[in-house]
Amino acid sequence: MSEVKRLTPPQSRKVNALVRRTCCNCDNGNCILLDDGDECVCPQLISYSLLCKWFRIAVLPADKLLYAELYQTGDRKKCTECGAFFASTSNSVKYCPGCRKRITRRQAAERMRKKRAPVTQ
Repeated sequence: MSEVKRLTPPQSRKVNALVRRTCCNCDNGNCILLDDGDECVCPQLISYSLLCKWFRIAVLPADKLLYAELYQTGDRKKCTECGAFFASTSNSVKYCPGCRKRITRRQAAERMRKKRAPVTQ
């Protein structure tokens, strides 16, 4: 995790949004850790690399999908229904959160329909 990761433009937008939203050291685009009397722009916001060690260790793991995408961990899975990637904590999960609800409802409806069907002899 010590090497500097290069980001694609969509990844950079996600990282910048995460920095602005959850980093405790980012104050209106300025980095509190680098502040020595003069305001210093947060280096993570102006770069296409993962530069900030605090961000990599404390902030990035909060977004499991982005973390899995950047570090190619085994947590990233592909949905069998729509093909989108999602973060998973279990090895038996097949569907992304968006598809999971729809498929569960469809399977429950089929199960109940089969249960209510008249028994033919």
